[in-house]
Amino acid sequence: MSWLADGLRWLFDLFVGFTSSYGIAIIIVTILIRLVMLPLTFKQARSMQVMKELQPKLEELQKKYKDNPQEFQARSLKLYKEYNYNPFSGCLPLLVQLPILWAFLAVLRELPQSDLAQFFYLNLTEPDPYFILPLLSVLTQFITIWQTSAGSSQRGMMMAMPIFIGWVSTRLPAGLVLYWVVGNVFTILQQAWISSKFPTAPQGGQSK
Repeated sequence: MSWLADGLRWLFDLFVGFTSSYGIAIIIVTILIRLVMLPLTFKQARSMQVMKELQPKLEELQKKYKDNPQEFQARSLKLYKEYNYNPFSGCLPLLVQLPILWAFLAVLRELPQSDLAQFFYLNLTEPDPYFILPLLSVLTQFITIWQTSAGSSQRGMMMAMPIFIGWVSTRLPAGLVLYWVVGNVFTILQQAWISSKFPTAPQGGQSK
């Protein structure tokens, strides 16, 4: 991922030249990355909307065919086909973000210890000593899960993820956690817009 880290480093240097702040540069670069990824994340968000429609139907099938898992699987696949839903379609944006996170981490490790690396009370190359950003990472992750999960049972299973992310964030450079929080805020606003524009998921070949 050296080429990706080099590209991020070039972007950082470009925006730091205008803003004199790596913190502001991280926010700008994060928004640019999210804008580039918008087609993928939009498809993921629409997929989540479809899953919200499917979840009650899947629960009915599960109850009806609880003693026949093969039939339940066949009926579920048929339902996915009717809605043009791919259960794995929401994974691609997450997979794309992983190398970006690694590249961000590589760049942050090389930031010079100077005033440019200071952002409010933070040294972006070191963990947040007051745990404000880790707490924001937990809060924003909770909100994104609440927005995108298909039902209460799925929310319950996923609620451990924000706690884990918050714990990891206490050990990561503050700049990387800032990237994660800004990205979550972008996702929250995007999902709110999608939910207002598409309150229900279309059926039968319209959701792609």
